[in-house]
Amino acid sequence: MIIEVCAALFAYLLGSLSTAVIACRLSGLPDPRTQGSGNPGATNVLRLGGKGLAVVVLLGDLLKGLIPVLVALLLALPPLAVGIVGLLAFAGHLFPVFFGFRGGKGVATALGVILGLSWPSGLAILGVWVLIALIFKYSSLAAICAALTAPMIVWMNAPEHAAVVLIMSLVLLWRHRGNIRKLLDGVEPKIGKK
Repeated sequence: MIIEVCAALFAYLLGSLSTAVIACRLSGLPDPRTQGSGNPGATNVLRLGGKGLAVVVLLGDLLKGLIPVLVALLLALPPLAVGIVGLLAFAGHLFPVFFGFRGGKGVATALGVILGLSWPSGLAILGVWVLIALIFKYSSLAAICAALTAPMIVWMNAPEHAAVVLIMSLVLLWRHRGNIRKLLDGVEPKIGKK
């Protein structure tokens, strides 16, 4: 039980490291929570600091989800505990203790969690995101489509983790409710647009 609690705490604290805020501070850019879309994520950092910094944020956010799950698997924790570890890494990104509980939407961190739980599922979900982003040029639409398909994809590959992914997907959809309104109103900015 102590190992499970420590793994869960590690996951939440790692998830709480806001890659976007840290990267922007180190680059001399303003806090992404106060600029652009106000979201501390790779898409907003792309608008503020360019492609290179956005890639750093994307990889950092993905690793925040992946690393705790891999640690839990290396510790041979049961599937339920591994799923909870992943959820807590995701929760840390959404509600970071180090940054006033004002976090991002969690797309890259959720993908990292899923890659750890079932890498074939993670790659398939990434493929959905990339396909939608390439066709329609909206990061938010790509994230919404990936979130909608993720539970089914994981259920087909790793059914023991489908419930965890369903929870993350529902939260992702809720976190994108403003983007959904903007998409419906035709005012959502495309990828790379300021």
